[in-house]
Amino acid sequence: MVEKTKRLYFEDPYQAEFEANVVQSLSHEDHPALILDQTCFYPESGGQPADRGTLDGIPVIHVLEKDDRIVHVLEQEISTNVVKGKIDWTIRFDHMQQHAGQHILSQCLVQLYDAATRSFHLGERTSTLEVDMRNISEEETEQVEKLANDIVFQNKEIKTCFYKEEEISVVHLRRPTMKKGDIRVVEISDFDSTACGGTHPQYSAEIGMIKILKWDRIRNNTRFEFICGYRALEDYARKHRDLRNLSNNLTVDDREVVASIDKLVSDLKMQKKINRKMQEKIIRYEADEVMDKADGKFIKKIFSDRSQEEIRLLALTIMRKGEYVALFGLRCGERVHVFLACSEGLGLDMRELVPVVSPLIKGRGGGRASLVEISGEKKEGLEQALDKAYQHISEKL
Repeated sequence: MVEKTKRLYFEDPYQAEFEANVVQSLSHEDHPALILDQTCFYPESGGQPADRGTLDGIPVIHVLEKDDRIVHVLEQEISTNVVKGKIDWTIRFDHMQQHAGQHILSQCLVQLYDAATRSFHLGERTSTLEVDMRNISEEETEQVEKLANDIVFQNKEIKTCFYKEEEISVVHLRRPTMKKGDIRVVEISDFDSTACGGTHPQYSAEIGMIKILKWDRIRNNTRFEFICGYRALEDYARKHRDLRNLSNNLTVDDREVVASIDKLVSDLKMQKKINRKMQEKIIRYEADEVMDKADGKFIKKIFSDRSQEEIRLLALTIMRKGEYVALFGLRCGERVHVFLACSEGLGLDMRELVPVVSPLIKGRGGGRASLVEISGEKKEGLEQALDKAYQHISEKL
């Protein structure tokens, strides 16, 4: 039985390089893997992703825990008995910032709203925290964020220590732990204590700004999405750049961008209503013109570079004006569209044409008895599709 791996990150989360003996070689999901006598690599656990880095220059693609041993999954095999390891410090410190930020947010939610943490996930771009509260307002969220950043700016010490299972009852943990044996506790001075095996900075100021991005309801709980530290800095820089570009394009001060966009949206909605009414008038004239050229009850026509909405409206307008069958095709970009419509007085069901026409344009569609629409990718089959529909309907009439 291999002895459990010594976790150097427990002693010093800032240590990025180490040397270790190989105690076992194995494979994991068709990749070579090593178990070492000691390591700086944090394995995926407790909502925190695994560290990344190298062993003897070979990329470590995953790190996991198995029976108190840490398995390092490698990109390729290493045959030496002693290896030199190096973790990706940028990723490690990012994880330290996000995880410690979660501890602070969790305690803030307990203090302000007695909301206990149910789950935590540290993602590549953002992290999520789920707590047992049904609703929270914008103002209440701002209070949580304000208190969290107050704790950051107070630069509280963050320290870790181990307690025996029988001693843990004397520690005021934010939430009880089910862990047995030696229990590692992370303490943020005079603020929070919780059982945790993750990596954290030594002082709260190293977390940097904590920013809640959004929140929503899930399983009768509330899930917060947040970022800390360098992630928050990058997010602010990106959003400020976007805001500056909007401000320049709108030729307004950045504080006036939201009001300017609201006005643009309102104007656009009004313009769409006006355009819609004008389009309906034009379509009515076009419908009269098309009906004048109808072959009896049939109107068959192919359009190019028109919108689907226009052709649909044209078909419906014709149906309201008289008893016709409209067989329309539309070439639009890389796809073609078929509109098959009939006046209700003719007693036809255009849905019967869907399996007849669809294969000819490699399309799919549906609708109601008086109007079906089919969209397909075979442009060269459009004329044949309309001819087939014409033949089918002619036999019915």
